[in-house]
Amino acid sequence: MGFFTGQLSNVIEWEEFREDMIFYKWHNSEIKKGSKLIIRPGQDAVFLFNGKIEGIFKDDGDYDIESDIIPFLSTLKGFRFGFNSGMRAEVLFINTKEFTVKWGTRSAINIPTPQLPGGLPIRANGTFNFRVNDYIKLIDKIAGVKDSYLVEDVKLRISSLLDQLLMKWIVKEGKDMFNLQANSFDISTGIKTDLDMQLFDTGLTIAGFNIMSFTYPEEIQEMITRSASTSMIGDLGKYQQVIMTDGISKGRVNSGGFASDMTGMMMGMNIANQMMQNMNQSMDQNAKQPNTSGQPGNQFVSNGTKPNFCPNCGQKTGDANFCPNCGQKLV
Repeated sequence: MGFFTGQLSNVIEWEEFREDMIFYKWHNSEIKKGSKLIIRPGQDAVFLFNGKIEGIFKDDGDYDIESDIIPFLSTLKGFRFGFNSGMRAEVLFINTKEFTVKWGTRSAINIPTPQLPGGLPIRANGTFNFRVNDYIKLIDKIAGVKDSYLVEDVKLRISSLLDQLLMKWIVKEGKDMFNLQANSFDISTGIKTDLDMQLFDTGLTIAGFNIMSFTYPEEIQEMITRSASTSMIGDLGKYQQVIMTDGISKGRVNSGGFASDMTGMMMGMNIANQMMQNMNQSMDQNAKQPNTSGQPGNQFVSNGTKPNFCPNCGQKTGDANFCPNCGQKLV
C-alpha cells in the first residue's frame, strides 16, 4: 500500500504573506499524499511534529513532501507507513528579514536634574532593528501558542521598556541634560544591550537601536537656543563677520533689512576707524618734524619771514634785521 494512499493533495505555503508578519503557522488535519511545499525567498520552513522540530528547510523552491521532505525529517523518516491516512504535522514559516521599526516615547520622561527640582521632561524618538535568531526559543515561548506574530507585537513590548531604559542610560555617568544629542550614541548602545537581554528568551535579537532626536519643552528649548546665541555673540568680531557674510550671500545688503543696517553700521565704524588712524599718523609726523626755531614752541614766528620777537632773548625786534638787545640775526 503506497504512502498517503487515497488522499487528496494539498499545497503547503505561507498564505496571505505580510511584510510585517514575523512567522506564520500552517496547520491542517493532515498532510496528504502528493503534497507540495513552497518556500519563497526570505522564508524558512520548520516542520513540527507533536510540538517538536523535525526539520528546517531554508532554500526557496518547490518540494515534494513524500520524496524531498520526509526522508530528511529526524523522526518521521523512520516511520513505517502502512496506513491509509496522511501525516499529522505542522509547518512554521519564518520571515528571515531584519525588521526596522520606528519608536517614540508615549509621554514626556522626567529626568532628575539639580537645575529643575521636578525633573526635566523630555521626549525622544528613533528606530530599532530586530530579527529572529533562535527558532527553538521562538517556538517554545511564542509560536507554540500562536499561529502568527506581528512586528506590532514586538513594538508594544519594546515600548513598555523604553521609558525606564532611557532614564537609566541618560542619568548614568552624569550626562549633560541640556545636550543629550551629543551623548545619543552612548545612550543608544546601552539601551540596545538591555533590550537584547530582554528578548533573549523569545528567540529574537536586537540588531540596532538609534535615537534620532531628543525634544525639550518649548521654554527649555528657548533657553538652550538663547545660550547658544550668547556664546556666539561673545566674539563680536566673529558675529559681525557672520552677519555680513549672511547678508551678502542672501542678496540683502541693500534691501533695507537687518543685514543692510548691520552692513551700514559696520561701514561707518570702518570709516571712523580710518579717519582716526589718519589723524594719528598726521600728529605723529608733526611731532617728528625738527624745530628750526630753536625754541620749544613757535609762538615767536610771524606770518612773514622775520620773527616779531628775538628767538634768543625775547626782545621785540621791530623792523631791524638784528636784535637790538643781543645782536641775534633775525633773517
